[in-house]
Amino acid sequence: MMTRWSDLNQVLGAMDLFRTRMNNVFNEFDRSHQSDLPWTGNGSFPRTNLTDTGDNLEVIAEVPGVAREDLNVKIQGNYLEISGQCASDAPEGYTVHRTERKKTSFSRSFTLPYDVDADKVQANIKDGLLKMILPKSEKAKPRQISIN
Repeated sequence: MMTRWSDLNQVLGAMDLFRTRMNNVFNEFDRSHQSDLPWTGNGSFPRTNLTDTGDNLEVIAEVPGVAREDLNVKIQGNYLEISGQCASDAPEGYTVHRTERKKTSFSRSFTLPYDVDADKVQANIKDGLLKMILPKSEKAKPRQISIN
C-alpha cells in the first residue's frame, strides 16, 4: 500500500505542532525568575550548596547583585538563615526604559546536619557568591574511642 505525500505531510505537521506546544509549556514552567508565578517557590533564592569538609561545613550561596550591607546571616546551633534585599533602582539621573529585576527581599533557612560554633564562622562575599566556613561544634566532631 502506498502512502500519499499529503498524508505524510499532515502527520509530520501535527507532530511538529505538538512539539512546539510542548516546548511552550516547558518554557513557561522554566521561567522561575518571575516570582509572581504560582508554581515558583519563595525558598529557591539564594541557590545554595552545603559541603561537609571534615571539621567544617562549607556553604556557598549565589547572591548576584546583593550588596554586603543588604545581607543578613544568622546561626544558632544547627539553624542557618540567610536573608536580604535585592535592589534594582537605577542610579540617580538615569531614565529607566525597562525593568525586569524587581526590588525584593528574600529569606532562606536551613537545618544543618551538625551544630556549629557560631563564634568561629568565617563569611565573605565575592563575585556574587557568599562563602561561609562553619566550624562544627566540639560535640558534633567524631571522637576516637580507645578500647581497653
